[in-house]
Amino acid sequence: GKFMLLRDTRTDGSFLVHHFLSFYLRAGCKVCFVALLQSFNHYNIVAQKLGVNLTAAKDRGQLIFLEGLKSCLDLLFGEEKEQPGQPSPLQFLRESTCNLRALFDFVQTSLNPDSSDSWKVPVLLVDDLSVLLSLGASPVAVLDFMHYCRVTVCSQMKGNIVVLVHSNEDSEDEENELVVNSLCHHSDLILWVEGLATGFCKDVHGQIKIIHRVSLELTGEQDRVQLYQYKIQDKNVTFFAPGLSAAVL
Repeated sequence: GKFMLLRDTRTDGSFLVHHFLSFYLRAGCKVCFVALLQSFNHYNIVAQKLGVNLTAAKDRGQLIFLEGLKSCLDLLFGEEKEQPGQPSPLQFLRESTCNLRALFDFVQTSLNPDSSDSWKVPVLLVDDLSVLLSLGASPVAVLDFMHYCRVTVCSQMKGNIVVLVHSNEDSEDEENELVVNSLCHHSDLILWVEGLATGFCKDVHGQIKIIHRVSLELTGEQDRVQLYQYKIQDKNVTFFAPGLSAAVL
């Protein structure tokens, strides 16, 4: 029943998406992956390095994968083959009203428990939500979509949601910052990945701020914040306290 927000600023936080995807598949969860940023082959190649086969997960019904890039092109160039009564999840691209009802219906149908399902908790993974704004969806439509997903997946199905958003506090993209700030207020856990203020470093690729939203439970306590720096390697990521990189020590 947790909503986790992955937020990146001045760097690429997609390594966290790959971590959660492989983590939940290995744990036996049913995963609906709304992939708006990269192709299936990209995620599959990275997953294989982490010891997970996405093609096999799709074949056995554990992974429901929406390849956003392909769906957008098919819709825009009229090559989308729709099933009767089943519009494309990204149908809003063709409509004047930018509501994301079709995308929500796709998520709900994908994660609805089946009598033959033996999977553990359902998981919705989105990479990355900011793309919906670039495709013309309004901030209100995006926030409505996330609200209904939270109610359905987290509250009713007792599953988890993991969402990546890009943000830049100096950006003039007010719509994106509105969505990011709103989602921060509703998150149980925020993993905020930032580039180093001093610029590029070979041995330290950035820092991650882990914010446990204790205040969301109305206990009157402050949020718990942990700060680490990290270095991305070929098959894993090394985390360490600020200033304690192996290269420095």
